[in-house]
Amino acid sequence: MLIRNIDDPIVRATTYRAHWGGVARMVLTSEHLRSMEFFAWAALPAGNTIEEHADEVEEIYFILHGGGLMKVGDEEQAVNAGDAIWIPAGEAHRLINNTEGDTFFICVAAYPR
Repeated sequence: MLIRNIDDPIVRATTYRAHWGGVARMVLTSEHLRSMEFFAWAALPAGNTIEEHADEVEEIYFILHGGGLMKVGDEEQAVNAGDAIWIPAGEAHRLINNTEGDTFFICVAAYPR
Protein backbone atom coordinates (compact mmCIF):
# COMPACT_ATOMS: atom_id res chain seq x y z
CA MET A 1 0.00 0.00 0.00
CA LEU A 2 1.22 3.47 -0.84
CA ILE A 3 -0.32 6.47 0.91
CA ARG A 4 0.81 10.02 0.27
CA ASN A 5 -0.46 13.14 1.98
CA ILE A 6 -0.34 16.54 0.28
CA ASP A 7 1.85 17.75 3.16
CA ASP A 8 4.28 14.80 3.27
CA PRO A 9 7.86 16.07 2.89
CA ILE A 10 8.36 13.95 -0.26
CA VAL A 11 5.26 15.54 -1.84
CA ARG A 12 6.11 19.08 -0.65
CA ALA A 13 9.52 18.68 -2.30
CA THR A 14 7.82 18.36 -5.70
CA THR A 15 6.14 21.78 -5.48
CA TYR A 16 6.56 23.66 -8.75
CA ARG A 17 5.14 26.57 -10.79
CA ALA A 18 2.49 25.04 -13.07
CA HIS A 19 2.39 26.59 -16.54
CA TRP A 20 3.23 30.08 -15.30
CA GLY A 21 0.10 30.60 -13.19
CA GLY A 22 -0.49 27.91 -10.60
CA VAL A 23 1.36 25.97 -7.96
CA ALA A 24 1.29 22.18 -8.12
CA ARG A 25 2.54 19.17 -6.20
CA MET A 26 3.07 15.70 -7.62
CA VAL A 27 1.31 13.45 -5.13
CA LEU A 28 1.94 10.25 -7.10
CA THR A 29 4.08 9.77 -10.21
CA SER A 30 4.99 7.15 -12.78
CA GLU A 31 7.72 6.04 -10.39
CA HIS A 32 4.95 4.04 -8.66
CA LEU A 33 1.97 4.21 -11.02
CA ARG A 34 1.67 1.55 -13.71
CA SER A 35 -0.72 3.02 -16.27
CA MET A 36 -0.77 6.69 -15.33
CA GLU A 37 1.80 9.46 -15.62
CA PHE A 38 0.85 11.37 -12.45
CA PHE A 39 -1.74 12.43 -9.90
CA ALA A 40 -1.19 16.07 -8.88
CA TRP A 41 -2.77 18.70 -6.66
CA ALA A 42 -2.81 22.29 -7.92
CA ALA A 43 -3.77 25.74 -6.68
CA LEU A 44 -4.56 28.63 -9.00
CA PRO A 45 -4.78 32.01 -7.24
CA ALA A 46 -7.54 34.46 -8.16
CA GLY A 47 -6.72 36.29 -11.38
CA ASN A 48 -4.03 33.80 -12.45
CA THR A 49 -3.99 31.55 -15.52
CA ILE A 50 -2.66 28.10 -16.27
CA GLU A 51 -1.31 29.24 -19.64
CA GLU A 52 -2.42 27.48 -22.80
CA HIS A 53 -0.31 24.43 -23.51
CA ALA A 54 -0.59 20.89 -24.87
CA ASP A 55 0.65 17.69 -23.25
CA GLU A 56 1.35 14.33 -24.84
CA VAL A 57 -0.69 12.64 -22.12
CA GLU A 58 -4.46 12.54 -21.63
CA GLU A 59 -5.51 14.57 -18.59
CA ILE A 60 -8.46 15.16 -16.33
CA TYR A 61 -8.78 18.30 -14.22
CA PHE A 62 -11.17 17.86 -11.29
CA ILE A 63 -12.14 21.15 -9.66
CA LEU A 64 -12.19 20.75 -5.87
CA HIS A 65 -12.88 24.37 -4.90
CA GLY A 66 -13.44 27.58 -6.82
CA GLY A 67 -13.76 27.66 -10.57
CA GLY A 68 -12.84 29.56 -13.66
CA LEU A 69 -12.92 29.58 -17.42
CA MET A 70 -11.60 26.39 -19.05
CA LYS A 71 -10.54 26.17 -22.68
CA VAL A 72 -9.89 22.84 -24.38
CA GLY A 73 -9.17 23.02 -28.10
CA ASP A 74 -11.57 25.60 -29.54
CA GLU A 75 -14.17 25.22 -26.77
CA GLU A 76 -14.34 27.51 -23.74
CA GLN A 77 -16.68 27.06 -20.79
CA ALA A 78 -17.12 28.09 -17.17
CA VAL A 79 -16.14 25.39 -14.65
CA ASN A 80 -16.95 25.08 -10.95
CA ALA A 81 -16.28 22.87 -7.94
CA GLY A 82 -17.30 19.30 -8.71
CA ASP A 83 -16.60 19.54 -12.46
CA ALA A 84 -14.30 17.05 -14.19
CA ILE A 85 -12.78 18.23 -17.47
CA TRP A 86 -11.37 15.71 -19.95
CA ILE A 87 -8.39 16.90 -21.96
CA PRO A 88 -7.39 14.62 -24.86
CA ALA A 89 -3.67 13.97 -25.41
CA GLY A 90 -2.13 16.68 -27.59
CA GLU A 91 -5.07 19.09 -27.16
CA ALA A 92 -4.21 22.69 -26.23
CA HIS A 93 -5.84 23.79 -22.96
CA ARG A 94 -5.80 26.54 -20.32
CA LEU A 95 -7.60 27.49 -17.11
CA ILE A 96 -8.26 31.09 -16.09
CA ASN A 97 -9.27 31.71 -12.48
CA ASN A 98 -11.72 34.55 -13.00
CA THR A 99 -13.20 34.12 -9.52
CA GLU A 100 -12.47 36.17 -6.41
CA GLY A 101 -10.84 33.28 -4.53
CA ASP A 102 -8.29 30.56 -5.07
CA THR A 103 -9.17 27.56 -7.21
CA PHE A 104 -7.92 24.12 -6.20
CA PHE A 105 -7.96 21.12 -8.51
CA ILE A 106 -6.61 17.65 -9.05
CA CYS A 107 -4.88 16.79 -12.31
CA VAL A 108 -4.61 13.16 -13.38
CA ALA A 109 -2.56 12.25 -16.44
CA ALA A 110 -2.39 8.96 -18.30
CA TYR A 111 -0.92 7.74 -21.55
CA PRO A 112 -3.38 7.14 -24.40
CA ARG A 113 -4.17 3.46 -25.05
